[in-house]
Amino acid sequence: MPGLGGAVVSGPEDAGPGGRTASCTDPQGAAFRLWEARRRPGAQITNTPGTWNFSDLHTPDRGAAMAFYQPLFGWRDVDMAQDAGTMIQVPGYGDHLAATVDPGIHERQASAPPGFADVIGGLLVTANEPPHWHVTFTVADRDDSVATAERLGATVLRSADGAWTRDALLRDPQGAEFTVSQFTPPDGDW
Repeated sequence: MPGLGGAVVSGPEDAGPGGRTASCTDPQGAAFRLWEARRRPGAQITNTPGTWNFSDLHTPDRGAAMAFYQPLFGWRDVDMAQDAGTMIQVPGYGDHLAATVDPGIHERQASAPPGFADVIGGLLVTANEPPHWHVTFTVADRDDSVATAERLGATVLRSADGAWTRDALLRDPQGAEFTVSQFTPPDGDW
């Protein structure tokens, strides 16, 4: 990774019997962690209310970011149709999901842009913020989740209703920003 311009900030080190971890930065300074699974293979539940949904890379330079992540992880950046934005894909990921944990993924996503089952994240070109990875959590009802977050001390920075989601960008009382997202596909339930 240092040969690609990134840096290992700490580790690699054991994280108990679950696996090994290392903290790193990409060439533009976005921090991320690596995980080598032993007993804990990673997220067991995703895309259901209360769980991780997505991570987006916010970067000022798409080309420089992909010059790092593509050879490191095999990712590719794709401009998706239907106003879905720029997505990061792992070729064959949807087929892997269909064969292992989500046999109906291709049928459910038939109305999504082609290749959407291979998406593992998003990429946003941003000029006025430091490079970073941003996390999104799935919620059943955006408005209820926002009300709960506000009651617990969060600040709503932005809300948006899109063709596929109802989102809110929140800042928790400690200053961490994250998004809550209610999935609202145009053709109903997936």
